[in-house]
Parts: sequence; C-alpha cells; structure tokens
Amino acid sequence: MTLAGNQPYFLPYLGFWQLIHLSDLFLLADDYDFVRHSWINRNRILVNGQVQYFRVEIARGGPSRLIRDKQVALTPYLCRDKLKTLAMAYHNAPYLAEGYALAERILSCPERNLALFLEHSIREVCAYLGITTPIKHSSDLPGNSCFKREDRIYDFCHKLGADTYVNLPGGQALYDRDEFARQGIRLCFIQPELKPYPQSGGPFVERLSILDAIMFNSREQLHEMLDDYTFIDG
Repeated sequence: MTLAGNQPYFLPYLGFWQLIHLSDLFLLADDYDFVRHSWINRNRILVNGQVQYFRVEIARGGPSRLIRDKQVALTPYLCRDKLKTLAMAYHNAPYLAEGYALAERILSCPERNLALFLEHSIREVCAYLGITTPIKHSSDLPGNSCFKREDRIYDFCHKLGADTYVNLPGGQALYDRDEFARQGIRLCFIQPELKPYPQSGGPFVERLSILDAIMFNSREQLHEMLDDYTFIDG
C-alpha cells in the first residue's frame, strides 16, 4: 500500500493534490504543531496581477500548539469579504462561477476547529477534482504522537500496513532512504510538473493556491494535471 501524508494546508498548490491522488491512503497530520506564517492557514492568489496572501484567521489563546487544538476566527463578515476579494481578483477567469461556488462552500463551513475546518476544505477540493483517496488522521493512531520526526512516519506506516511512503520533493532534504529501507518502507518522491496555463494576462506565476488553477482550467484539464509529475524512486 502506498501512503502519503501532510499537515492539513489551506487550499494548497497542485502538488499537494497530486500527492493525495496517487496514494492509496492519505494521512492528515492533525496532531502536529501549528506553525505561524506557514501554509496551514494561508496560501497565495493573484490580485490585479500581483501575488497576495489569502488566509483564514486563527483565534488567539489556548495553551496547546497542535493544529487540532486551534480555532478558526472566521466571521460571516470576513467570509463575505474574502469571497468579494476572489470575485474581484478572478472576474475575467473562465471558471469563476465554479471556483467561487467551491470557495463559498469552504468558507461558509460552520466548523471552527482548525483541523476539521481544513479537512472539510480538503474534502471539498478532492470532490471537485475527482479524487477519491481515503483520508485518515494521524491523531487516530494510538501512541503515534509519542514519536518524533521520521519515527512517526515509520510508526504509522507499520500500523497502517504501508510498504511505500511518498512525499513532495522538499522531503528529500529531510529523510534518509536507507533508513526507511531498514524499516521495510520504500521512500519515494514526486516532482510536480507545474506547466503554465493562462492566468490574467501577465507572466505565469506557479505554486499558487489550487483556487487559481480551478479558476482558469476545466475539471478535465485539472484532472489531467493531477498525473503531471515526475516520480522519483531510488
């Protein structure tokens, strides 16, 4: 079984969805530390041809640093404001109606637990893209949080019966293939092929939120993009 996993991110770029699509099971790392100024609660869109952060606000307070213990501070006013920003930014995009409706379903979610709010957004995008990979949570695995770094990966691979673990290219600097092999796990990576598509008339900007790709591409085109990557093995 091929397993992939990552912290739940807010509307991340295409590579995140490729990772979910290729795996037999995807694990949301919801009991990992919440990192400020990370992709957990923000991503990037184009506004008037300029890159701008698009984020979900986090409530202050609480002793825990874990993603699953944080709360979303998203009021109806903020939700309307964010949707207005999207409508303005992508008013000429050919699939604005579809992208706007998806964003509205995500932002209007009443769930205020951050991990569950992000999971809802991930499942909504997966449904839109036609991704059917089962999703579980790292917090569902007893004792996994007692381990650190890659030992957590070994543990959930063993508990879930995975013999292959796939990661995005940034993991190549973090993980040792030989050590994974000693654990009986094949470690692989994917390199997303982020081919340009028409955006808003300026130079193509890659690695934007999946919302950007959704605004400018049909579902058929998006589904083709899910398989557009290089598999790095050994």
